[in-house]
Amino acid sequence: MSSLTNRENHLCLYLLFLFCLLSDTKAAAVDELQILLKLKSTFQNSNTNSSIFSTWNSSNPLCSFSGIVCNENNSVREIELSNQNLSGFLALDEICQLESLEKLALGFNSLNGTIKEDLNNCSKLKYLDLGNNLFTGSFPEISSLSELQHLYLNQSGISGTFPWKSLNNMTGLIRLSLGDNPFDQSLFPSEIFNLKNLTWLYLTNCSLQGPIPKSIGNLTELINLELSDNRMVGEIPSEIGNLTKLWQLELYRNQLNGTLPFGLRNLINLENFDASENLLEGDLSELGFLKNIVSLQLYSNSLSGEVPAEFGEFKKLVNLSLYTNKLTGTLPQKLGSWSNVDFIDVSENFLTGTIPPDMCKMGTMRGLLFLQNKFTGEIPQNYAKCSTLKRFRVNNNSLSGVVPAGIWGLPNAEIIDLTSNQFEGMITSDIKSAKMLAQLFVSYNRLSGELPDEISEATSLVSIVLNNNRFSGKIPGTIGDMKHLGTLYLQSNMFSASIPKSLGSCLFLSDLNIANNLLSGNIPSSLGSLPTLNSLNLSQNQLSGQIPESLASLRLSILDLSQNRLTGAIPDTLSIAAYNGSFSGNPGLCSMNINSFPRCSSSSGMSKDVRTLIICFSVGSAILLVSLTCFLFLKKSEKDDDRSLKEESWDLKSFHVLSFTEGEILDSITQENLIGKGGSGNVYRVVLANGKELAVKHIWNTDPSGKKKFKSTTPMLAKRGGKSKEFDAEVETLSSIRHVNVVKLYCSITSEDSSLLVYEYMPNGSLWDRLHMCQKMKLDWETRYEIAVGAAKGLEYLHHGLERLVIHRDVKSSNILLDEFLKPRIADFGLAKIVQASAGKDSTHVVAGTHGYIAPEYGYTYKVNEKSDVYSFGVVLMELVTGKRPIEPEFGENKDIVSWVCSMLKSRESILSMVDSYLPEVYKEEAIKVLRIAILCTARLPELRPSMRSVVQMLEEAHETFKLMGIVISKDGTAYNKKMEVLKGTEK
Repeated sequence: MSSLTNRENHLCLYLLFLFCLLSDTKAAAVDELQILLKLKSTFQNSNTNSSIFSTWNSSNPLCSFSGIVCNENNSVREIELSNQNLSGFLALDEICQLESLEKLALGFNSLNGTIKEDLNNCSKLKYLDLGNNLFTGSFPEISSLSELQHLYLNQSGISGTFPWKSLNNMTGLIRLSLGDNPFDQSLFPSEIFNLKNLTWLYLTNCSLQGPIPKSIGNLTELINLELSDNRMVGEIPSEIGNLTKLWQLELYRNQLNGTLPFGLRNLINLENFDASENLLEGDLSELGFLKNIVSLQLYSNSLSGEVPAEFGEFKKLVNLSLYTNKLTGTLPQKLGSWSNVDFIDVSENFLTGTIPPDMCKMGTMRGLLFLQNKFTGEIPQNYAKCSTLKRFRVNNNSLSGVVPAGIWGLPNAEIIDLTSNQFEGMITSDIKSAKMLAQLFVSYNRLSGELPDEISEATSLVSIVLNNNRFSGKIPGTIGDMKHLGTLYLQSNMFSASIPKSLGSCLFLSDLNIANNLLSGNIPSSLGSLPTLNSLNLSQNQLSGQIPESLASLRLSILDLSQNRLTGAIPDTLSIAAYNGSFSGNPGLCSMNINSFPRCSSSSGMSKDVRTLIICFSVGSAILLVSLTCFLFLKKSEKDDDRSLKEESWDLKSFHVLSFTEGEILDSITQENLIGKGGSGNVYRVVLANGKELAVKHIWNTDPSGKKKFKSTTPMLAKRGGKSKEFDAEVETLSSIRHVNVVKLYCSITSEDSSLLVYEYMPNGSLWDRLHMCQKMKLDWETRYEIAVGAAKGLEYLHHGLERLVIHRDVKSSNILLDEFLKPRIADFGLAKIVQASAGKDSTHVVAGTHGYIAPEYGYTYKVNEKSDVYSFGVVLMELVTGKRPIEPEFGENKDIVSWVCSMLKSRESILSMVDSYLPEVYKEEAIKVLRIAILCTARLPELRPSMRSVVQMLEEAHETFKLMGIVISKDGTAYNKKMEVLKGTEK
């Protein structure tokens, strides 16, 4: 009995212990559940639409939550919430209460704020990923994380001084990724050399300076080493040859000099090596041993000597970039013949010999770039069958012979560039197969024969540059079928016959040059209907007849009709100083305004019919009845053609409370109030009786002959003559917008024949005027910065602040207007496109924009989305920083400000030299920060460009950093660092 009692007591004690244990486990589970629910609440409060939290509720076991992994005790071991569109602040102190947590992955989100929390309670962490977020401030001490094996903080936004000493306790660290953060400048941290197990080291773009230490050779387990885009100097240490396990070595965009070190040959496992954009010298002999190389990038250095013959035996080579060096000799003829080559670029060297014939042997080559060398011989026939080629560029060499016919018809080619060689023969009809071809450059050769009509079947062509050849015959009439054509250069050939009228159908043509040919006949009046034409050169031909009045409606920066056989009057609207010399060499021309031409008689420039009518009227005036009949007839004609605004019936639609009447606006639409020509109509300055100034855009719905310009499928509009597409787009967009950085539309006034848009008036014109015209000196850096932020906020509102996404599609400095305080307003929505919410981010196929601001995808896909606006805004930022136009002669042929900026990213000195010389030295650092943002905005791939919301944030953060430095302006306008002066005891 006593024994049974003892057993029962033991059993009761055991059950009591088990109950307590289960109760503790249940309590712990409840605590962890509350922590996770609080974490969910934090992110949900940030308007996150992530579906990953759909399972995160108290009715589900926490171990069933999406992204959560538990251990055998049902405690949270892993949190995996990477790439979930999360935003909000990070509560690490809460998360670190999860005592069993070993993995925390929150990378590729939009988390923000500072990371101030103590991470000491996360001592069991083995994996921490906070990279690719939007944090600010410095990163806290993490020396307690002694078990950490993976640390990813790359592109997280953290700055300041990184706690390098924390790494001393992390001897088990395998992967360390801290790159793409604006840390304070520092030498290469010595603490890293204690991490003997490190296999992955990513320190790209994190403000490292000084030499690469020789101790780097101690990290013998490294598979990946990336130190690019820093300020590393000196030679590459030979000890790097000890890293025999290296698979990737990235050193590009530093200031490394000297030769490629002896010992690189030991890196037999190296597949990717990039040391581009440095100051390296010497030859490539040490690289001939890297038989496993896949990608070799050494462009923009000063390397010399020959390309080793061993390169021709590389069996895995896919990408080779050696451009902009001083290489000589011939290329190995077996180069690229063994592997699936993607691209080979050896441009801008001194290479000789022939083009290796088999680089597309495997049928995978996309880019053959051999520009600016001394290659000779013919284009190998094999490349005519290389259907994968997208870029075929061999300009500025001494190549000769007939271009293989298949080259013209490469089905995937986007650019064919044969400029400045000695090629002969014709452009064959094969070109009809080049459906993806956007740019055709063959100028300065010996090509001859007629252009085939089939060229119009290359429907993607944007640029055709055939000047300085021996082409003859007529210009194909089918050229009008090329709906995307923007540039047509046919000058200095032997084209004859007349200019095809069909050119007037190329609605996106901006540059037309057919000078120095044998063209005859009249100038087609259809050229005057080209809405985007910017440059027109028809000089040195045999053109005759009158200058079409329709040319007066164009907004041309270049017009040259000289050295022809033109007759009659020069239209008054073309008789301006900007076109001085444009009409010389035409003895039959006269003008009422240009002194160098004979003064026109009263009948000059009139048609034969009009002169006959005047003679008949004069003779008939002797007879009263005939005179009266003629008089009445003319009065009736006048009445029919009268465009007096007052006699029309107007419909006013207001979008704000108005302090003016319809009559006040109509009375002010006079020639003396004309201040400019917008994208779709004249613009007038109107001063009201109360002194208020307005801007009025006047858009005709009919052309001078009375024919309707625009067809309308809407019955009501059809009855009233219809309204232009530009008018409809601008009204639809602006009437719903209320933002301080978007121009305000007060009302629209419409009639059968024309439409008026009444805006607020911007007395300081456009940003283009201020930057590039005579008033440039008035824009200091502070003003430029405020303009940049204001314009960015206006675009941010269009992209993110409305129910429907608005794509402007013509962002440029001339469409950023400035008020009396130089505050910016986004204007001219004539090209705007509202994307329906249901369509998401679908693109529109309508090509629009202005040369120099147009995103690259226009020329290849013609798809436009909001990232195209971002690209254009990046160009505007470059204008603000450099003071240069988007297109300048100094950039070189076929280059714009974006390519020029990229070409200058070689050294700190060359980068600083891009900043407008008018700006004081103290502002150049901030200007460079803005230039960095501009470069991000102008990334070639749209998906790599930031959103306008991110652009605004980056601009504001750049300025905040500048202010924290203590830069102020003294009363005399001198810039100085206030904090430094305080420290010195000499504050002004």
